[in-house]
Amino acid sequence: MKSIILAGGKGTRLYPLSREYFPKQFVNLKGFDKSFFQMTVERVLNFSKPKDVIIITNKNYQFLVKNEIENYGIPDENILLEPEGKNTLNAIYYGVKDLDEDEVVAVFPSDHLILNEDELTDAIKNGKEVSKNYIFTFGIKPNKPHTGYGYIKVGEKLNYGHKVEEFKEKPDLSTAITYLKNGYLWNSGMFLFGVGIFKEEVKKYAYEIYDLFNKKSVEEAFKEVPDLSIDYGILEKSDRVGVIPLNIIWSDLGSFDSLYDIYDKDKNGNVIYDDSEAKYINSKNNFVYSSSDKLISLLNVDNLVVVDTKDSLVICKREKSEDIKKLVKLLKSENDERALYHKKVYRPWGHYEVLEEGQFYKVKRITVFPEKRLSYQLHHHRSEHWVVVKGMAKVVVEGDEKYLRSGESIFVKSGYKHRLENPGKIPLEVIEIQVGEYLEEDDIVRFDDDWGR
Repeated sequence: MKSIILAGGKGTRLYPLSREYFPKQFVNLKGFDKSFFQMTVERVLNFSKPKDVIIITNKNYQFLVKNEIENYGIPDENILLEPEGKNTLNAIYYGVKDLDEDEVVAVFPSDHLILNEDELTDAIKNGKEVSKNYIFTFGIKPNKPHTGYGYIKVGEKLNYGHKVEEFKEKPDLSTAITYLKNGYLWNSGMFLFGVGIFKEEVKKYAYEIYDLFNKKSVEEAFKEVPDLSIDYGILEKSDRVGVIPLNIIWSDLGSFDSLYDIYDKDKNGNVIYDDSEAKYINSKNNFVYSSSDKLISLLNVDNLVVVDTKDSLVICKREKSEDIKKLVKLLKSENDERALYHKKVYRPWGHYEVLEEGQFYKVKRITVFPEKRLSYQLHHHRSEHWVVVKGMAKVVVEGDEKYLRSGESIFVKSGYKHRLENPGKIPLEVIEIQVGEYLEEDDIVRFDDDWGR
């Protein structure tokens, strides 16, 4: 069977851990040895072969995706790029539009956490045949009256699963308590359906999307289709929607309050990782997360989120942590690049981290993955001094090749064509000192690039 992974979301509610160009699905949190995207890939490989996994992502994330799936055997041609984000219905239809109608497809967001996956795998295998007649969503049995999730009212029993009687929007607390008492389920945003029935329902309830994708190119279709989720576009209108209940540990990680739920806590409800991360005195129910070596201490405060990164510190009430998206909106309106990038920026060849910068200089730590290379390029306004600190570097300057070992360096003048390459089997680490009047990333003229940039 086919699996579609939706990996185009920006995840603004987990700022500053996530940024627009490094959203939450690619974040590797404390206590997890893989990103949420990689965990999703491994999850779908329990029932789909690598060649049957389709990834829908934003064009800005294509190289992040390629690096993350390098060892999973998923073909590059299975990465479908959205020209622009137009919500889940368009993304899913893009993924299935060229599939045979007798195919069965499972759809997963790439930023969810599922800790006991066996029940999900069994449900997908058991629901495979029934899904040719229904579009199934997976409903999570709630463990508390959560106000951040949509709810599903369960209807009549089917051969497998149930019909959906009604979808409910995110409720207030008293309504959520009532939903729990009446057996409602959380709406997980995961789906299982036959391609044939899905196309029929899109044609019936979202004809404009069906028509545009079948008559025009992907680029043209995305320009004209309405911004529409699968919930509003199909599920709330169709009478052929079912739900498969799941009793699993699940979170959509939609806020820091959701992250708070998944971590161990001390006797006062404060999240703990190890003794060096944070100290609490007369404080309760706090979430502290630091990606630096800084000790964070809380005294006489309760129910706070404190998230510290190298370039941004956020403090807010836990129950208001979803409002962080308002902060991101403010930063973007002020053209603040901290809404877009971490100090560590990922590229198809590796990554770099800004260590220090001033008006006329910038210092970076550059990591180049084995057998990868940067583009052959020049800069008009800056010169660069490279010092190798780990590995072997192959450097090309104006056509002349040179190999540099750890401790050796080279100076590249502005206006000179140059390239940095890692010919070895271990990551190459280089300290780059930039000097010039203009040091932004758009001062690059590329003459050759392995990724077509």
